Amino acid sequence: MTTHHRFLHRAASQRPYFSADGETYLAQTQLRHLTKDLPLRVLSEEQFASWQNLGYVVVPEAISRDAAKLLLEFAWDFQGLDPQRPETWYEERTFRSDLERDLYVYGFVEAYHHQLIWDSRQNQRVYDAFVDVWDCEELWCTLDRLNLNPPNVKNRSRSLIDPTDEGFDIELHWDVDTTASVPPQRVQGIIALTDTEPDQGGFQCSPELFRRFDEWKIAQPADRDPIRPGTDRSEFPVIRPQLKAGDLLIFNGMLAHGVAGNSSADGVRAVQYLSMMPALEEHEELRTSRVESWRTLSTPDWNATLVGDATKHESLRYGPAELDGLGRKLLGLDAWHERTR
Repeated sequence: MTTHHRFLHRAASQRPYFSADGETYLAQTQLRHLTKDLPLRVLSEEQFASWQNLGYVVVPEAISRDAAKLLLEFAWDFQGLDPQRPETWYEERTFRSDLERDLYVYGFVEAYHHQLIWDSRQNQRVYDAFVDVWDCEELWCTLDRLNLNPPNVKNRSRSLIDPTDEGFDIELHWDVDTTASVPPQRVQGIIALTDTEPDQGGFQCSPELFRRFDEWKIAQPADRDPIRPGTDRSEFPVIRPQLKAGDLLIFNGMLAHGVAGNSSADGVRAVQYLSMMPALEEHEELRTSRVESWRTLSTPDWNATLVGDATKHESLRYGPAELDGLGRKLLGLDAWHERTR
């Protein structure tokens, strides 16, 4: 949800974060230069240093392999696809818009509030990892979805999407405007639901560009593309971190990243998109919208690419997820601290 006002969050650590939309944040210190006030909970000192230097970190077994397996089974079932019958993966269908077709090609699963999805969000180890990178305990989780990407052939071929010369590129892009004088802070994450093999595509990124960004940008033209790098991959290699089912990968919005296509014969790459950011409890409109989305299973409105399932919306399939004490705070249903009058 977008608003014309700017809201201040001051965490228990007394570190201020400003946000106009609940998605990107301004701070006095970039996350890559942040000095910790809170003790590390999940990340080691080496992992935290790597996060700041390379723009991403992998948390092994953030959720159990069994939990990842259940989420994978749910993703298949939600879409009416049979993992043992590849012909079901490419059944002809009509789309309400070009956006919906593109999302289908990329493998997005438009479910946001199933109990299994919320179980990952309110997982203590997952939450603690985001506390580590933000140095902030008062967080909200993103209301995001799953991804299940079979081989990109037939009606899931990426060739169906017209290529562009600028702006968003699924192969490599930034999540924020990198030409801004004060780059906004954004943190994203994925939980792997499968052990992904190299030919199955999946998350890829350019950590060397992140590491040398300040040096690199000086030599760039003033009118360069703010979200598409256009870099020489021989100088700034694009890598694919190896993930196993249950691993959490957290990355900085200033890390150029993308999703490689699935060129395997019959392998599938699946993830849950999950991130956390400083809570904006003063933003009552946004808080109410989040709570109502959970309560009624309505499609979250924080991102225009969340479109809801066209075949059978999740609100028609199951009821609200049960939240524990942590989950209620991560949603915004309960305040992190009792408000003083």
